[in-house]
Amino acid sequence: MPLPRRRLGPFAVSALGLGCMNLSHAYGEPPPAAAAEALLRRALDLGVTLFDTAALYGFGANESMVGRVLKPYRARITLASKCGMTGVDGKRVIDGRPATLRRTCEEALQRLQTEVIDLYYLHRLDPQVPVEDSVGALGELVSSGKIRAIGLSEVSAATLRRAHAVQPITAVQNEYSLWTREPEIALLAECRRLGVAFVAFSPLARGFLTGKLSEPNFVAKDIRLAMPRFQPACFGRNLGLLPPYRALAREAGCTPSQLALAWLLAKGDDIIPIPGTTRIEHLEEDLAAAAVRLDDGLIRRIDALINERTVAGDRYNAASRPEIDTERFPDREPGQEA
Repeated sequence: MPLPRRRLGPFAVSALGLGCMNLSHAYGEPPPAAAAEALLRRALDLGVTLFDTAALYGFGANESMVGRVLKPYRARITLASKCGMTGVDGKRVIDGRPATLRRTCEEALQRLQTEVIDLYYLHRLDPQVPVEDSVGALGELVSSGKIRAIGLSEVSAATLRRAHAVQPITAVQNEYSLWTREPEIALLAECRRLGVAFVAFSPLARGFLTGKLSEPNFVAKDIRLAMPRFQPACFGRNLGLLPPYRALAREAGCTPSQLALAWLLAKGDDIIPIPGTTRIEHLEEDLAAAAVRLDDGLIRRIDALINERTVAGDRYNAASRPEIDTERFPDREPGQEA
């Protein structure tokens, strides 16, 4: 069955997109190039039309791979990338200055082997640069035909309002899943007020909602090693959520991964999850979530089981929090319910 479509500004895209980060970045050793390329082609075969990458992922390597593999199919896909956070001398740097965004766009166009990027996000808000200046530069890229639409990532409702007053914002991409509910504080409502699509990254809670993580034995360079929710004090408590969660998935007739994605899809037609994976069998499982239907009663029970009160730990550690502009729930001690 073909994937249903959802509106992403001027684009009609598959209801589930593909987050390409995992193929080059963040979760330890990436897969071999041949396997990554095969996964991208399989996503195309299965009807995915929204592919999401960034200059940061693999410090350009992900954009290069996505560009190389998808170039023959460019006319049938919506290509999204991000600027404002890149690798400089082997380190991650947030830089939202207009000159930097213009330069990195040119570099991205070359790596992606395309004449225009459909949706170009400001990956992080640079606290040293007014968001009006950053999106003003992106507006110039729209006018010059380098990009078609502007997005923001990991921003608050207030920042979205400021940016949208300067340039039309097509989409916001923030983390959103059963165990990351911060968008529900204010951002989702603001997106809907302004007619901005919401793209949900890490919809499977960085693998937790697959139901397959029994202990946090992550390899070196896996970003989850620094995340409080995966630290022993919190992870042990969070594991207690999985048995009843698996039971709800069985009741719905789907896998835990599919339940998490179906829950997001049911939250609104303006929400587009972009799960990522390195394995074709997981890709196929994830995309099958588009056919799962959840009744209102089951959704309420899922909501009550996994939410901001029942999940232990913050999503980022203290060192990373200043980089994030999103609203936050009040701090809690590990494992403490509000």
